[in-house]
Amino acid sequence: MKKLEFLVGKWSGEARIFRAEPVVMTQTEEAQYKLDGLVLVIEGVGLTQALGVVSYDDESGKYTMRAFNDGRFLETEVKVDGNSITWGFALEQIRTSALLRIDEKGDWTELHEITIGSQLPKKYMELRISRWK
Repeated sequence: MKKLEFLVGKWSGEARIFRAEPVVMTQTEEAQYKLDGLVLVIEGVGLTQALGVVSYDDESGKYTMRAFNDGRFLETEVKVDGNSITWGFALEQIRTSALLRIDEKGDWTELHEITIGSQLPKKYMELRISRWK
């Protein structure tokens, strides 16, 4: 779980959802370890209200996230690579992919894409937030 330490803290900035007209809002994220570092809880408030719980399975050697939003939850594998993580969800004909990384300025950036059926992926959401000082 130490590999995810780069996310710990309070963050705030701007998020955009791409529709016919882009929607722009203030977004906050707070990431903190719980249960003596056994899980990382990430709570996002802004365009959506979401809660993700990331854990590591010693047996499989994989990170997993359970994400809660709009009264539902989904589980997915999380891949960690340095200061970035990737994940995605699939629900019937809808697939999403996300890349979260800490950029060269130290900002938390996210890019989410959505694919419906056999269509090409489309940018769905973009996020750029900075640590609270």
